[in-house]
Amino acid sequence: MPFGYVSPAQAMRDKAEFARQGIARGRSCVTLQYEGGILMMAPNTSSALHKISEIYDRIGFAAVGRYPEFETLRKAGITYADVAGYQFDRRDVTARGIAIYYAQNLGTIFTESLKPFEVEIVVAEVGTRPEADQIYRITFDGSVNDEPGFVAFGGQADQVSAALKERYSPGMSLTEAFGAALDALTATGNGERTELAATQLEVAILDRTRDHRAFRRIRAARLEELIADSRSADAKSAPASESTPPPGGSAPPPGGSAPSPGGSAPSAGSEPATGPDRGSTDRGGGVGGGNTTPPNPL
Repeated sequence: MPFGYVSPAQAMRDKAEFARQGIARGRSCVTLQYEGGILMMAPNTSSALHKISEIYDRIGFAAVGRYPEFETLRKAGITYADVAGYQFDRRDVTARGIAIYYAQNLGTIFTESLKPFEVEIVVAEVGTRPEADQIYRITFDGSVNDEPGFVAFGGQADQVSAALKERYSPGMSLTEAFGAALDALTATGNGERTELAATQLEVAILDRTRDHRAFRRIRAARLEELIADSRSADAKSAPASESTPPPGGSAPPPGGSAPSPGGSAPSAGSEPATGPDRGSTDRGGGVGGGNTTPPNPL
């Protein structure tokens, strides 16, 4: 053997381990279905470097890892979708086609380049019915997985996925889905939770009810409202034993005041508008160039 020889199998293992370590340094991202569409959520303190973005009319993109690398893939996916929609038909642009395009590129980079991309990607498409929704996860080596219902990826994905599995159920409302995603992202694994403020979250939805552009960001007042509603729902669902007085303890007098059953609650009707105006676009929201690489992966 020549000096310094490394077998192909060992080189692939080293590349895979290198990519996994880089991705694990970031924070997990969650994508899940709810009754009105698909919710995407990720911890992110930056207002300019987005982890979540729009790819096409009803297709969204979420990624974790090194920002310059997945931003390059995001722009390539937009170009691919635009060209395919122009040459054929807009209905021919699907999440499945974009996921395969990403998988081919990542697989080529992983096998032929000295350094693999330290990224994981989710491409989601909202359908007119929940059965038509599509969620695909693409890993650093070009593997593609169809994820029904929900997926957690990047960072401590196994821990987040286990927490999300306990709370997720098909047909949830947006508030319930938001609460489940927030609960999974803030779980630390030892029974405790870390608090995430609205300024530390990046949230977007693919709204099933919209005819053309389904991608909408959730910001500011609407995001604060969802956080408050989810915390209120968690408090109400706490075990009743926590609020029951111990045996032999003093009970409230029969004539004492009780909370009114008609107290205010979040309205289940129409929700406030979220994200940018209908005529605006989010697909070019990334940083356009320059040496803006953050020291750590997002």
